[in-house]
Amino acid sequence: MGIRFILMVNKQGQTRLAQYYEWLTLEERRALEGEIVRKCLARNEQQCSFVEHRNYKIVYRRYASLFFLVGVDNDEGVYAQLYPWILFPTSEDSPLGSQSLRSASPNELAILEFIHLLVETMDRHFGNVCELDIMFHLEKAHFMLEETVMNGCIVETSKANILTPVQLLEKT
Repeated sequence: MGIRFILMVNKQGQTRLAQYYEWLTLEERRALEGEIVRKCLARNEQQCSFVEHRNYKIVYRRYASLFFLVGVDNDEGVYAQLYPWILFPTSEDSPLGSQSLRSASPNELAILEFIHLLVETMDRHFGNVCELDIMFHLEKAHFMLEETVMNGCIVETSKANILTPVQLLEKT
């Protein structure tokens, strides 16, 4: 997927959870978060949930008082290098002509589905997740995120499998 960062932000623009899958200095993170949050919070509900910023494609969704923002690669050439098995040959009969290959790009709808999975998983654990749950149980929220995403790739989509280690930790 090429996920570069995941942010959970409240309506006032305060970051409640941040997870990065590429190295950025603290100053770069603050600047990036500030720019993205201002850009996404300024949009109204009738606008789409996809924004391009720098070399990222930002996919976001609002649930109650929290915004979930996911930054993915915007450079399609990266996917051709990283995932060569996803390249599809186009046929001569296709309306696109005789292009030799078309590369895969990050699927915004799949990222929206991932955000929804994350919210549903947290809802199942916290019971209607809210900003306070994230603030007071930050380690559990990070743990759920780490069970779902590894090195910028989604590795688990089963809510039960994501929550099992969290529940085991609570028993000890």
